Amino acid sequence: MEKLNKDILLLIFEELQVDSKSLFSCLMVNRIWCETVIPILWKNPWCYEINYSNKNYLFMIIASYLSDDKKEFLKRQGIQLPSVSFQPLLFDYLSFCRSINVITLNTITSITSIGYNQFLLQQEFYCLFMKKFSELKCLDMNLLKHQIFYFPGAENCLESLCELKCDTSNDPSYFYGLARICQYIQRLIIVNTVPKSNSGIVKLIEVQKNLKYFEWTDDFDVDYYTDNHYKETFLELEKKAGFLNHLKLFFLYIDSFDYYIIMKGLLPKLHNIKTLKCNEFSYINYSILKTLVYNDIEVLDIDYFTISETLIIIENSGGHLKEVSLKPYDFIFDDDNFSDKSLIFIRKIYENCPLIEYLSLALFPSRNHFIEFEKLLQVCQNLKSLLLITSNYYTYETEEEILENRKEILKILIKSAPINLREIRFFDDFNFSLEVLEEELLKKWRDRPALSILTSNSIYEGEDYKNLINKYKNNGVIKSFRCEPIMNVEDMNFKI
Repeated sequence: MEKLNKDILLLIFEELQVDSKSLFSCLMVNRIWCETVIPILWKNPWCYEINYSNKNYLFMIIASYLSDDKKEFLKRQGIQLPSVSFQPLLFDYLSFCRSINVITLNTITSITSIGYNQFLLQQEFYCLFMKKFSELKCLDMNLLKHQIFYFPGAENCLESLCELKCDTSNDPSYFYGLARICQYIQRLIIVNTVPKSNSGIVKLIEVQKNLKYFEWTDDFDVDYYTDNHYKETFLELEKKAGFLNHLKLFFLYIDSFDYYIIMKGLLPKLHNIKTLKCNEFSYINYSILKTLVYNDIEVLDIDYFTISETLIIIENSGGHLKEVSLKPYDFIFDDDNFSDKSLIFIRKIYENCPLIEYLSLALFPSRNHFIEFEKLLQVCQNLKSLLLITSNYYTYETEEEILENRKEILKILIKSAPINLREIRFFDDFNFSLEVLEEELLKKWRDRPALSILTSNSIYEGEDYKNLINKYKNNGVIKSFRCEPIMNVEDMNFKI
């Protein structure tokens, strides 16, 4: 292993870049390994799970770059810098850095100073970064109090910025300064903490020439909500819609008329969209939905969306869908004639989505549904995670019939589930007897990859069920079996 050439090592270590423990251990193997790992670790040194307030190594390395004049100036201000006399650094660590995380920087500068002195120290660090970083790819500017775009070297450093995370509490002047330099941002992630229009954000969006990813998350007290604060931002975003590949929106509260006006212009222009996630689609009518032709869409994750509405997008997709993740209650309770529509939905999935990997599936308890469910499993061989929702809401079933239908579902899974299926989620009160769970699922899953199961039914927290589950965990059939709140079970992004 230690004789692998540097190019091969680089490829291996880049796969481990989120695994700091493994990377740190690789530093100790030999000099070639160390030289290969250091640039990867320092590309984004802020991302590792380190308690920076207790460990000042990062602070000490950054401070060692300050000139003697800067150190003397800071000491005169009463700022205590590390007293360790550094030998020359083995590497030019800051030259590898491609990102800044303001929160982490605030933490490490609080080790030796507070208030105005901390502000001064941060300013010197940011000024140092603008000079030392050959280019900046990612900037998380939440809580940023320094106009770094005015520092020497900032223009060369910032013009290559690809990803920006920010919130609406920043003064517009910060965004004006960035807009002058950063016009090729590809990923823009905004947290809406102050519910009023921010003209700086609007300007920043306006000047972008290659915006591919846009994410907006509301995080404010609804008591301070003001009308129309979304409008300017999203009207500007509409002009970039044709370039967007990924759009993620989470609204806390938005007036139905404003939402309709915004989405009426934005949604039909998403010609190259691959990911569409939104927690609110209830104000979009059928006339707009029918215009949504997304030939490249891969991820569809929408709340408050009925089966009928979902079907329109699926039928107008290009066969590339890998995730269809919708909230079960919207499936079951908001559609008239649920039985027929859910049957059509299953058919449309295996006809239009052969590449599906993550799927929320509503099953009506009937023989026809079970037949179509089996066809889906046979066609969709890439399926990795399946959320199963069954309901007798529209029909009367005895308890015996309910359990028998669920037993039939397990038989179908064992018979036809694709080899890639590693995760099954059972929604709401979906339960099995101990005997059925063991005989129809766990015993027969032995020759497959270990299975993860997520449920919200507290019956599985009983002692008998725990003993059974632990038995099959020990022999490798079950990887994970967890009971979680319904909101986690229905969220396909929640990791088991």
